[in-house]
Amino acid sequence: MSYSIIGFGAVGQALARAFARKNIEVIVASRRPPEALMQQARAIGPTVVPKSLREAIASDTIFLAVPFWEHREVAKQIATWHGKTIIDATNALGVPVEDLEDQPSSAVVAKAFTGARFVKGFNHLPAAVLAADPSVKGGSRVVFLSSDDENAVAPVAVLAEQLGFSPIALGPLKDGGSLVQARGNTWGKLIFKDLVKFK
Repeated sequence: MSYSIIGFGAVGQALARAFARKNIEVIVASRRPPEALMQQARAIGPTVVPKSLREAIASDTIFLAVPFWEHREVAKQIATWHGKTIIDATNALGVPVEDLEDQPSSAVVAKAFTGARFVKGFNHLPAAVLAADPSVKGGSRVVFLSSDDENAVAPVAVLAEQLGFSPIALGPLKDGGSLVQARGNTWGKLIFKDLVKFK
């Protein structure tokens, strides 16, 4: 299984830290050329590998950590995303609700990635918290996952556990996705809830 993170701002770097902590290789890419990401990637760890956007979208599992509307540019890169899993870590704070056609922001993103297995996740925590060790006082920091495809959630939950998090599935995008989205000037009810699950 190959992994990539598209977007290397605060959230992309936080996700890269999670992979580096577990020595799992992950490609990182952004609008900038790979060389421009090299110094920051090396500072995070040797398993964080800057590549071009083209190379990043060749991965099996792709985290979207770009500013909200930039998902459209990523989606245009290939005609079909069949066989790939997209994990949407974007937030649409400041995006007018009417621009989203009154849908959950994640449903708008999902529509752009034709054929992909699509999961909303890893977006409800501030980047600094997401970047921190998810092992907390004997428990694991919670990440919420939501998808209209139940089969897509299970492998993402396994990855979340490999990264040290405790995944909680919230159901379809219209229900669960709405709880962890930002759009317009509002935050979903579970945004910023830093929860720890104890086994």
